[in-house]
Amino acid sequence: MKQNVEKIFNALFEDYPALSVCKNDVKKVYEILENTYKKGGKILACGNGGSAADCEHIVGELMKGFKLPRTLGNGDVAPFSAYDCGEEIACGLQKGLPAISLVSHTGLMTAFLNDCSPDLVFAQQTYGYMNECDTLVALSTSGNSKNVVNAVITAKAKKGNAIAITGESGGRLTSLCDAVIKLPSTDTAKIQEYTLPVYHALCAMLEEEFFGDC
Repeated sequence: MKQNVEKIFNALFEDYPALSVCKNDVKKVYEILENTYKKGGKILACGNGGSAADCEHIVGELMKGFKLPRTLGNGDVAPFSAYDCGEEIACGLQKGLPAISLVSHTGLMTAFLNDCSPDLVFAQQTYGYMNECDTLVALSTSGNSKNVVNAVITAKAKKGNAIAITGESGGRLTSLCDAVIKLPSTDTAKIQEYTLPVYHALCAMLEEEFFGDC
């Protein structure tokens, strides 16, 4: 772990001492996500309600600059030069870490909910998107949300990775995922409050790993 990445990691537990019980699991999740991007993979995210909002938030932090500018280098800008206004476009872009929120596709989701099965709405998208180098991020405060569990099973069947952020019981996701961060609460609101600083730290760590020297 790079020095600056480790600083972000340690700051999480300094700011939120109650999360220290999750320290090893947060590290393991980070290593899986880092490896995903090093292998050229992408992240998929799914969840319901507040967790769905968190999926959108996570993708927003990964796909554009979060704490760092992520400007394109000369080699990235060069292919744009052949087009009118190409360099202007390139100079306005930022490097991203590929991520897809599975809660965002309203047309697809409503069609599948209506025509097929509500419990498989995330599994269908996971089946279509998942490759072996990819990782599914499953958010469920109970760890038992059926549509999320089904997506994880699908990710593993497709030989991808799956990690979860849940409450302290972990639910069914504990036995299905490659790593689970079990936040120290059984209260849904409190779990959601803890979820934010955890994924903010993970996103900042990934950004530092891949763009910290840019």
